[in-house]
Amino acid sequence: MVKAVRAVRGATQIEVDEREHLLERTRELIAQVMEANGLTSDDFVSIIFTATGDVNSAFPAVAARELGMTDVPLMCARELEIDGSLPRAVRLMAHVETELARQDVRHVYLHGAVVLRPDLAGPTGGGTPAADVPG
Repeated sequence: MVKAVRAVRGATQIEVDEREHLLERTRELIAQVMEANGLTSDDFVSIIFTATGDVNSAFPAVAARELGMTDVPLMCARELEIDGSLPRAVRLMAHVETELARQDVRHVYLHGAVVLRPDLAGPTGGGTPAADVPG
């Protein structure tokens, strides 16, 4: 099968805006995206990270660099502040080269971010719901 560029979405929620906790949750998100889709760091074309306005302790992209993604273009951006939005959220949109068909790409939503896309969380969506962070 021929490789194509596919987009993989994911999100997580942090309990507190502390650098190490943010980076740990972001590393977990990236690792689960990789595992769910059979990816290596060489498969990533680029990653766009966004964070809600209440996340200021670190750039989420630092976690990708710590995982060895030194030659992958990364970008961080601030999300729109909409009333009722999930607090302390970090999202990613990764562009990857893969043999997976578009419908076979597994998106990953972790911790409190499961509420964003409950249809994609759990065993069939690559995410693992966690009850440790309130939505």
